[in-house]
Amino acid sequence: MKYMLIMRSNDEAVEAYKEMPFEEVIAAMGAYNESMMKAGVLLAGEGLTDAAEGFVVDFSAEKPLITDGPYGETKELFNGFWIIEVSTREEAAEWASRAPLGPGSYLEVRRVTGPEDFPADNEWIQKEEGWREEQAQRAQQ
Repeated sequence: MKYMLIMRSNDEAVEAYKEMPFEEVIAAMGAYNESMMKAGVLLAGEGLTDAAEGFVVDFSAEKPLITDGPYGETKELFNGFWIIEVSTREEAAEWASRAPLGPGSYLEVRRVTGPEDFPADNEWIQKEEGWREEQAQRAQQ
């Protein structure tokens, strides 16, 4: 099963992060990532830039509205993510609990849907499976 670990922080965590030496942050995250790679569970993971550099596309109106960042309260934003593949929900929780995060930070852990969650005879599900195979082949070239 695949799980996404979504990193979130409140204002307290953001301020604490600013006080930490950047090399210390990189070393802690690097060691965490390395442990997941060595265990064979890490599929992807990235940090995100400040929300001020982003934007939101709101589909509430007839024409989607684009709003530049920053947007939302700090606790509503996410700062990065990992995608892991593990055998159980409990294993996902164990990996999440090892993240080098401090007070005011938290991880939202959500299972990533897979083909088994949808009807196998659906045209779009079948097309997506083909697209994934094409992407995998391109990645190997």
